This record gives sequence, C-alpha cells and structure tokens, in this order.
Amino acid sequence: MASLSSLTEFVASQDELLREAALTLPHEFSRCTYSLGPIRQAVYLCLTCQLPRGLCSSCSIACHTDHEQIELFPKRNFRCDCPTKAIPHGCTLHRSLEEENRENSYDQNFRGNFCRCGRPYDPKCERETMIQCLACEDWFHESCLHLRPRPSSRESSPVPEHEITDHGHDAEDNHSEASSSGLPLPLISAEDYDAFVCSSCVHSIDTLRRYAGTQGTIMVVRDTEDSPWRKLGNNPLCADAPTTAEDDLLDIDDSLAASGQKRSRSHSFHSEEPERKKQHISPEPSSPCLAPAPNSVAQAMLQSSQQPSDIKVSLTEGDVFLTEGWRERWCRCSRCFPSLSDRPYLLEEEETYEPPEDPDSALSLEELGMRALERLPRDRAIDGIRAFNDMRLAFPSDTSDESSSRIFTGMTYLHISGRSLRKAE
Repeated sequence: MASLSSLTEFVASQDELLREAALTLPHEFSRCTYSLGPIRQAVYLCLTCQLPRGLCSSCSIACHTDHEQIELFPKRNFRCDCPTKAIPHGCTLHRSLEEENRENSYDQNFRGNFCRCGRPYDPKCERETMIQCLACEDWFHESCLHLRPRPSSRESSPVPEHEITDHGHDAEDNHSEASSSGLPLPLISAEDYDAFVCSSCVHSIDTLRRYAGTQGTIMVVRDTEDSPWRKLGNNPLCADAPTTAEDDLLDIDDSLAASGQKRSRSHSFHSEEPERKKQHISPEPSSPCLAPAPNSVAQAMLQSSQQPSDIKVSLTEGDVFLTEGWRERWCRCSRCFPSLSDRPYLLEEEETYEPPEDPDSALSLEELGMRALERLPRDRAIDGIRAFNDMRLAFPSDTSDESSSRIFTGMTYLHISGRSLRKAE
C-alpha cells in the first residue's frame, strides 16, 4: 500500500503539471473559428488526414486530438477547414457541414514542405533554425539564408566544455543558441533584426526592393564565389563597401551542423506600443521622396539574380532583414506608398486571433472534480460518493487526515465523475 507521503508527493506533482499546462495552454478550445471568417490565426496541418488543409487551434485539439500534426504558425486571411467538406473527419465544434473554403491559400507548407529548398519539416530530427517570412509566411532554414553552415548530419553533436564561456549579458542568448549545437554565432543574430522578407517577396514589392541593402534593410551577399558571406546595409557610413569586420563575416564550413528551432522574427504579434499602431498609414501627398538612395551593389545583385543562366554563381539570394523601427522609416510619397498600401502588414502591426482564456485552466484537480460532481444527476452523484467512501475505507487509518482527504477528493471525484459522465453519454 502506498504511504501517505508518496501519495502527497504524487498529488503535488499533479498540481505542478496542472500549473505548467495552464501556462502552456491558457486558452479555451471549445469554439471553431470558422464562423469568424478569414482571419490571421495559428494554423495546424493534420498529417493523419493527409489533406493539404488547415485547422484552427481549437479543432487541432478537440477534433484531431490523436492525429499527428505540424504547427504552421500564424497564417493571414485563413478560415478553418475542419467543418468543411474538404475534410472527411467531422468537426465536433462546428456541427453544420460547410462548403470548401475557396478563398484560403494553400502553399507548400500545407504539403509539409518548407523553405526555398522544399524540404519537409520533421520536428523530431530538424536541427536547423527556421525563420518566417513576414510577407508569404513560409519558413526558411538559416543555412538557406547563408546565416549558418548547412548541416552535414542530423545527429546531435556534444558541446565541448572549453567552448562554453561567459561573453556577457548582451551576447549570452546568442552564444547559448549557437553553442547548443557547437556552432559559431550566425551572421545575423536574432537581436540584429525585427522582421525577415524572402527574396521572392522582395522582388514583388517595389518599395522594399528599392530599400534593399540600405541602412536598416540588411542583405546577405558575397563579392565572389569564393568570398565569405557578409552583411550589406548594416554600415551607416559605407553600406555598399565590402565589410571585413569579424562579426560581419561567416566562413561556411560544411562540416558544422546547425541548431534546431523554428522562430518567427516579426514582432507584430505582440505590440509593446499599441498607441502608435495607427500612425502614418496614409500617403503624404505632394511630399518629396524620402527613400534612401538605392544601394548600387544591392540593385545590381538583385537584377543579376533574376537573369536566367546555365551556370550562375549566386552572390545573393535577395532576402532582406529589417531592423527595429522599419515601419516608421518608409517613405510615403506617391511613388513609394502604393506597393506598401497593398500589403497592410508593412504599414501597421497585425492582430493575430487567440482563443479566449479558459476560466478553468487555473483550477486544481480537486476543484475540477468537485465541479464535475456537481453537474452530475443526483443518482450518479450519490453513486460517486459511495464509490469514494469505499475507496477511502480501503486505505489505512493514518491516511484519513486532511491531506488524504485532499488526495481522494482530487483524484477520486475526478475519476468517478468522469466515469459517470461517460456512462451518461
């Protein structure tokens, strides 16, 4: 028979798990977002259903609980597919069957592929850091952006003890991220930029292409095929000159591996200054163009990267990294503004839907059990109490104090009420 101390420790561990769960999933997942229409929301791909369709957060938990899924993270203008005819697995939250969503856009992410390399994403073995494009919302490997070496192996590599050193608070996070896989720091670290836009999207946005390589709009380039990759647009004095500073260069060594995580670089999900959100979102007529002079090196490389060639040496992919305050730096003259206004997320921070908070998330097993017991029909509640008393009498007398009562209340009530609810169904 288990001792009182071990039972107390067990309940304490369960309480700790509940607290962690409340912090991890503080929301209520009882409502499908289909009725809200197309919104920006977290989207999930169900691999078990084997369909290129997306689920909202609630349906991923309530309707596809036992299915294998991949989190695609926020997608704008997306409507949940779970209650539609596109998915044969019936939605348990939205009872009426709806027509397929014709306005949703399904890119390669909905086939489980990511980045310009088109590789599938497996969170169990993927070791590379991935960054989300602000515009198309696809995910890109750091090695494909020439920020880190491309990994030659998926196996974890230990960190040599002599490489773990203290570099101060400013570099501590970056060093920890890099050394976790035995890597040097990335060419552009997370603290160096606020948002990332991939090359395909840069070419489709005239104003952003014009800004490429200027101060605050960083590109990754190299001068020749054998040159190391460097940052362009990070030097306010001479943005188009080759940089030789050690922190701006990265020799690509294919023998190294990369760290694994998925990271979105746009901070538009959580605005720290909401009062500034609506400022400067209209054009300024009759105003002179305030855009910086185009970077000749960047423009030549961008133009060259689009020209077809049988043997082409890539000097840049054409991606840009926008530093903090980039929305305030846009020129809003009649020439620059149109390509920005067509994409509102370039002018103001987006709102991303989150499910409402769950009022029960902070309740203990004891409180949840009591609440479930109170909702039972009277005869089943009496059966539950009798079963509880029988279970309590089966334990030694030294477990009948307040602590054991809490143990039984938290465990037995929840178990009995759950069993009775299942019978009622």
